[in-house]
Amino acid sequence: RAHIAIVGWACTTLCLVSYTAAFSHGASLSACTDMMPRHLRAQLHSPSNNYVTVHTNMSFYFPGDKVPVTVRSTRDFMGFLLQARKVSNDEIAGTFVFIPPGSKLLTCFEDGDSVTHSDKSLKRNLSFVWKAPDQPIGDIKFFISVVQSYFVYWAKIESAIVAQ
Repeated sequence: RAHIAIVGWACTTLCLVSYTAAFSHGASLSACTDMMPRHLRAQLHSPSNNYVTVHTNMSFYFPGDKVPVTVRSTRDFMGFLLQARKVSNDEIAGTFVFIPPGSKLLTCFEDGDSVTHSDKSLKRNLSFVWKAPDQPIGDIKFFISVVQSYFVYWAKIESAIVAQ
């Protein structure tokens, strides 16, 4: 019986470790639409009760503009997914042209339209540059989902509207 228990424990541990490692290098494409991590038993916290802010120093932009985006946190976090979305229909828009170390571009619908973490290093303050499409798309907001730990996350924390 002891051997069966040990083998069962080892199999369970290996499965959980491999599942956890799958997300240590960034969000999966399955998170593109709703920005929700796909962790086992992860606990969603209210976006209004978080320690992370996402903002830009621009209140408006023109087609083709580059917009700086800053993520600030009062606590360390490991993972994130950042996107710009049209206010009119919530579609992902534009591309990121500058990303910080510990992050990588993700292609949800077009190359570089999202950014995620590339490792589990602890993060607090991150700077990005987003490039607006060359054609008008209307007002946008930036959204970030943040994973503090494997079990705790905040989804779709939003910036103020950036008008076009």
